Amino acid sequence: MAQPLPEPPAPSLAQGIAIILATVFAMALTDALIKLASSGMPLWQIWVLRSGIVLPVLLVATGGRALAPGQGRGDLGWIALRSLALVAQYICLYAVLPLIDMALAGAAFYTAPFFIAGLAALVLGNRILPGHWLAIATGFAGLLVILRPFGADFTPLVLMPVAAALFYAVAAIVTRARCAKTPALLLALWLNLTCLAGGLVLAALGAMFQTPDWTFFLFGPWHPMVAKDWGLVLVLAVLILGVAVGLAKAYQSPRPEVIAVFDYGYMVFVVFWGFVFFGERPDGWTVLGVVLIVAGGLAMVLIKGRGGDRGGRKA
Repeated sequence: MAQPLPEPPAPSLAQGIAIILATVFAMALTDALIKLASSGMPLWQIWVLRSGIVLPVLLVATGGRALAPGQGRGDLGWIALRSLALVAQYICLYAVLPLIDMALAGAAFYTAPFFIAGLAALVLGNRILPGHWLAIATGFAGLLVILRPFGADFTPLVLMPVAAALFYAVAAIVTRARCAKTPALLLALWLNLTCLAGGLVLAALGAMFQTPDWTFFLFGPWHPMVAKDWGLVLVLAVLILGVAVGLAKAYQSPRPEVIAVFDYGYMVFVVFWGFVFFGERPDGWTVLGVVLIVAGGLAMVLIKGRGGDRGGRKA
């Protein structure tokens, strides 16, 4: 008989920061590899094959359990919401990743900490001080500098990573507010089950409907596999396992808005991998925008530290 999964202790803030830095490194590498694969292999095929590799490992690790002892259907609903939000995030981001530079997509996506701060106030009861609004305005200004919405080169596609950021923020807050006591392995199990289901839905939609050319990466036909494709899928399977567990553990630590700021390490890593794999070099406006976004995020942490965490959890 499978032994029950022990209730995991919440990681400390310092542990959460270390975990999120390792996780965003893996996230950036994952995104670069998926963009690399996008010229031939559709996203749904990657998800189905990757989850097919990861799920047996997670089922063994969790003893075949869907929930931890003491959890009920209500908890499963929150876990499902978290998983759906993350899958929606991936779809919004990956749909346009083959079409725009990684640095641009990463900078637009990393408005997520500002969404997290707002949701933390609404859901967790954390205070937003006047200085926080200035920090949010600074980050938003950075986003406008990067996107240049009134410029000739603007494309609405860059708004997709912003939508991804909102879904990511929802997942982060649900993790802290409703899934804090769920073992990270179980959260990873449900995320991969949802990715598998999402991949099958994308495949079905691609087969049933005529889709625009730019959505080929989401709905394209099965790509015949060769040895290098299987190698790529195996690497992605290892990475997603680490990312799924890492995200869950990081946001189970106190003060998710602080963890969110260290999420910004992703932008450094994504620029690095974009250069390594694709020779991408961010222009001066993109660099300035990234600096403003990072400055706004760091200001939120410093202001929070001075103001104290007087908010409580509304659970």
